[in-house]
Amino acid sequence: MFLRKYLTKLCMKKRNRPVHTQAACLIMLITALAIALALSGCGKGGEETGNGAFDDHHKGSMELKYADQFSVDYYDDGVAVVRIEDGLDYLVIDGSGELPDWLSEEDIKDMTVINAPAQKVYNAASSAMDLIDAAGAIGQVAMTSTQESDWSIDNIRKLVGDGTIRYIGKYRAPDYEALVEEDVDLAIESTMIYHNPQVKEAIEELGIPVLVERSSYESEPLGRVEWIKLYGLLFGKEEEAQTFFDESEAKLKAIDTDAVKDSPSVAFFSVNSNGSVVVRKPGDYVTKMIETAGGTYALDGITDDEDNALSTMNMQMEAFYDKAVDADILIYNSTIEGGLGSISDLTALSDEFSDFAAVKSGNVWCTDASTFQKTTGAADMIVEMNRIFAGAADDSGMEYFHKLK
Repeated sequence: MFLRKYLTKLCMKKRNRPVHTQAACLIMLITALAIALALSGCGKGGEETGNGAFDDHHKGSMELKYADQFSVDYYDDGVAVVRIEDGLDYLVIDGSGELPDWLSEEDIKDMTVINAPAQKVYNAASSAMDLIDAAGAIGQVAMTSTQESDWSIDNIRKLVGDGTIRYIGKYRAPDYEALVEEDVDLAIESTMIYHNPQVKEAIEELGIPVLVERSSYESEPLGRVEWIKLYGLLFGKEEEAQTFFDESEAKLKAIDTDAVKDSPSVAFFSVNSNGSVVVRKPGDYVTKMIETAGGTYALDGITDDEDNALSTMNMQMEAFYDKAVDADILIYNSTIEGGLGSISDLTALSDEFSDFAAVKSGNVWCTDASTFQKTTGAADMIVEMNRIFAGAADDSGMEYFHKLK
């Protein structure tokens, strides 16, 4: 692990190296990766740490079927090591805060220590809140960085509104005194915290461990839901988390894709204030939801000129028109720019939409506000998409989509 990270950093440090130097770096990196694979074996979890204390006490790994942004290895005495894909490692121990005899401070010097189950949590990652709630641990969240008006999930909005979960300011400027007064034992942040690293450092200086979660980076829809297993571990709700995940997976397995004829083409998009069309990049989890539900992503094959990790990209209306004018179904994403109430609201955004086949046939849908804050709803969203693609005449009984008229 260390060798791989070191060589990657070495090779990436200067992009203007001579070609022969770049080639040498590449050979070194490939060799290091081959050695690492030979030592660690295949599959998720179970990674050799290179630390004899851990390797001698390894008991197994968390089974992950879809998620690839984290892994969990189990050790003797209830110890677990969580590895997040950004390179951070977390040591999870029981609430006593005591290390077992076989571990020393030197063994864990590069790890963040978390006492579990966490009892008073500051959650600054909105996508995690729904997962924590579904695991039955919402009562262990004391604070949030998302104010009442910005929650689209009813029960969370209510808890923030009545102060059960205390709003202590935006993630980039939390009330540090409140964190101390409440005796918070864990802070959960999204990767947005990396834009304000001084905040993370300040929280850690208060003695509060900070876990940076990456559920939104999962490309598989159920990969996001599978993060509930990690929160089950951190909050002492592993059985509840596993049950919820199993139920979500069962919903997908029960989908009747045969009910969908000819795999209709689907465009999922919104229009921003500049008139550009915001679409999902191919391979994004939303496009995989479409495919799982029996549809075909109408914008498959598009490329983004900007090299970034975003799952969305902007297109000029002319380019979107060329790709999506013949799409069988349009789904408007209400998350960023707000929802639409009718097809005329869509055509008001651009006259070009009047030419779209889906507009002419009346097969235009819109997501509801809670679609993306409700991380646990992935399976239900796919089920509803399956109904839409199979030719649902209306949105009766649907929670995440409504049909525009």
